[in-house]
Amino acid sequence: MWIRKLKQLVARRLSSTPCGVRRGFTLIELLVVIAIIAVLVSLLLPAVQQAREAARLSQCRNNLKQIGLALQNYEGRYRVYPPGYVSGPQIPAMGPVDPQFNDAGQGWGWLTQVLPDLEQTAIYNALNLSLPCYAPANSATVRIPVNLFRCPSDAGGQNPAYGETVNVVDVNDNTLVVFGRSNYVANVGNSTLWCSWPVTLEPNGALFRNSRVKVSDVVDGLSNTVFVGERSSNLGDSTWPGAVPFSTHFSWPPFASIGTGGTNRQYDGPGAFVGAHAGPCPYEDPVVIHPPNSPLGHSDQMQSTHSGAVAGLLMGDGSVRVIGASINLGIWAGLCSRNGAEVLGDY
Repeated sequence: MWIRKLKQLVARRLSSTPCGVRRGFTLIELLVVIAIIAVLVSLLLPAVQQAREAARLSQCRNNLKQIGLALQNYEGRYRVYPPGYVSGPQIPAMGPVDPQFNDAGQGWGWLTQVLPDLEQTAIYNALNLSLPCYAPANSATVRIPVNLFRCPSDAGGQNPAYGETVNVVDVNDNTLVVFGRSNYVANVGNSTLWCSWPVTLEPNGALFRNSRVKVSDVVDGLSNTVFVGERSSNLGDSTWPGAVPFSTHFSWPPFASIGTGGTNRQYDGPGAFVGAHAGPCPYEDPVVIHPPNSPLGHSDQMQSTHSGAVAGLLMGDGSVRVIGASINLGIWAGLCSRNGAEVLGDY
């Protein structure tokens, strides 16, 4: 309609001009043309933005699909899925034990374990896996950015340290190591990220500290169990190499939660750099369930910056789904459990 009116305006101007006489548009006519163009741009711009975000979401889902294939290949070789990360407090060579979270080296995370299955063999071969992931000998390799581990919709937002790398710091903000950034974290389950050794409450997710989950352990079904999800750096940092003892994981304002790491502790442990959990967990204060994009803003939850406040999820069968914070809390807790026998229904 607007284009037709613009054509009519131009046609009238041309028809009213005597032959051989060149006349310009009046100021009012120019203003009308500019207004019409502005309206057209305002109508087209949201459509362009939506198309771009749809393309970014499609790329993110493809990243998760590739990671899913890598996990299946790993399981096919070793008959178990990779651990969320490796921690050996009982191995003296791995250095001192973090007393808060019972963590020690090597720290290598689940994404490191599947690098060869993601056509990243060169990076994998450059790592000395017999040393901790934070050892100086590995420092140049562990900071290499891997595009497949990044969601194209993630732009950092209020994260003051946003970039291709993450400065992993201790409680006094001293940098322990610099790692490559990732936007994909493993599903630990309902309980917290450090509940495996020596705590008796073992996580009921798919990939957690020192886990050796088999297909037969996922009794709820691979299609009903979340393996991997997104975390935007808008909420908190995530890394692909692994977890570092004595490191602290914060959520950025305005998401910072008083109960993020437990009573009176506004930070979480090393496992939060590579994993997420759904809740409820008795070690959190308050004890809550936090689905993706939950306004509670726990640093160890899943989060994305996709339009519509949705986040991509990789299920155990390799399928990729998209959900948001509006999901029923009981269903979300059930999706993050591999053996709870929950009746999920539609979601």
